[in-house]
Amino acid sequence: MEAKAICRNLRIAPRKVRLVADLVRGMKVNDALVQLQFNQKRSSTPVSKLVRSAVANFKQMDGAQAVDVDQLVIRAIWVDEGPTAKRFLPRAMGRATTLRKRSSHITVVVGEKKQDTGAEA
Repeated sequence: MEAKAICRNLRIAPRKVRLVADLVRGMKVNDALVQLQFNQKRSSTPVSKLVRSAVANFKQMDGAQAVDVDQLVIRAIWVDEGPTAKRFLPRAMGRATTLRKRSSHITVVVGEKKQDTGAEA
């Protein structure tokens, strides 16, 4: 059983958000939230909120009462590119340079830790 939360159009470049996403991928939820709390990156706050939202979504599912929330892990987290806002910056000799203000779409999937079946193939 797993639950998902999505943050769309976050005005932080995907390259910067992926640094934080790679940090918490595969961690237990409680450990990930502690790691995000003390991280200096600006994108750690929205990722932390998104992980909390995914846990809240998990609690609302049918049959989630049988699962201990402390045992949830971040099964998957990925960052996609959102729309890019294009702005112009004046430069020398009447020219202009394009500034690309990038945005991100973040998806977090939390679920139970997979049990080992013991059968190695």
